Amino acid sequence: MSSEATEKTTAPAAPPSAPRTIARKPRRWIWAAAALPLVLLGAGFAWRTLGAKPTARYVTAQATRGTIARTVAATGTVNPILTVIVGSYVSGVIQSLSCDFNTAVKTGQVCAKIDPRPYQTVVDEATANLAVANAQLAKDEANLAYTDQNNQRNQTLLKQDSVSKDAADLALNAYNQAKAQVGVDQASIQQYEAALQAAKVNLGYTDIVSPVDGIVVSRNVTQGQTVASSLQTPTLFLIATDLKTMQIDTNVSESDVGGVKAGDAATFTVDAYPNRAFSGTVTQVRVNPQTVQNVVTYDAVVSAANDDLALFPGMTASTTIVVDQRLDVLRVPDQAFRYVPGGSPRTPASEAAGAGQAGRVWALGDGKPVAVDVTTGLDNDSFTEIVTGDLKPGDAVIVAEDRGAAGAATGTPPPRF
Repeated sequence: MSSEATEKTTAPAAPPSAPRTIARKPRRWIWAAAALPLVLLGAGFAWRTLGAKPTARYVTAQATRGTIARTVAATGTVNPILTVIVGSYVSGVIQSLSCDFNTAVKTGQVCAKIDPRPYQTVVDEATANLAVANAQLAKDEANLAYTDQNNQRNQTLLKQDSVSKDAADLALNAYNQAKAQVGVDQASIQQYEAALQAAKVNLGYTDIVSPVDGIVVSRNVTQGQTVASSLQTPTLFLIATDLKTMQIDTNVSESDVGGVKAGDAATFTVDAYPNRAFSGTVTQVRVNPQTVQNVVTYDAVVSAANDDLALFPGMTASTTIVVDQRLDVLRVPDQAFRYVPGGSPRTPASEAAGAGQAGRVWALGDGKPVAVDVTTGLDNDSFTEIVTGDLKPGDAVIVAEDRGAAGAATGTPPPRF
């Protein structure tokens, strides 16, 4: 009974499920059939879009009027125009100092003094020797006068046969010796005068004075220091004549020095004033070569005004020398001469080779590149001067082109859907 009841309860449940499963299958096929046209349409659109040949995009720049300058870059040092080394001619102990760093001095102003006592002693001794020589001269001159009279008397007596010939000769000899002794005394006086003058000069050198008007830029001595000048003159002070005019000694390489000449304009900056540009003029190109690590350079001297005393001696200057310049000329970027349209052969006229030579740029006309032959002038590595050619300010010249990877690889479009 129980098994039959179970069979009765389970058997009727199967039939309802069959119709439910049959009803779902037709709905899935309907949705798939409806989505198929959309999938095919999207695939066709993607195929057409990705397979189309891309349109070239041109990067242009305008031809403008402006200044073109060719420059030479160099590094140099700021120095005074004239720096005088003040040393000591004599040795001794520094007794006093009256000049220090940045002291404004005048010509003849005493900056230091060496103990003068040893040199004053030499002066006093030379003075005494000169006085002795003068006294000796006076004595010998008196003796000369006596011997002269005695000689004349004996010569008169000899004519009268009142004295012997020998006595007259002795009187003449005494006169000649007295006369020679006066000459010796006069020479000794000159010698002692020279010695006295030398002693006075050395005494004067104990005063260390400024030889020029200027400013003390260096002091290398202190009070109480012993200065020895027996072997080499010691440097006590460095005095710059005028800091209101400075010069920059620049190192120009041998490859650039041929274009640098006196009168060229120059600008430079120093680390102390990074946002300030100083101006100057090349005053001299020195022919003395300087070789550092097998690099040959030459000194180009740039003179610059320093009225506000902003520039200090020894500053490092980054200098730019203008070796050639054109004002208010037609110019185009150098990239325009390096551009060639895609697929066009490269010819010698495709790039500017130098001043006064033929070149070619491509202008944008009606959305297409148009070749324009020109004659080039000055080139400063950024812009090139246009001397002749069918270009005017405002014309767009092509400097670059972007065709995309697909268009650049193949010249024909892929098959379309």
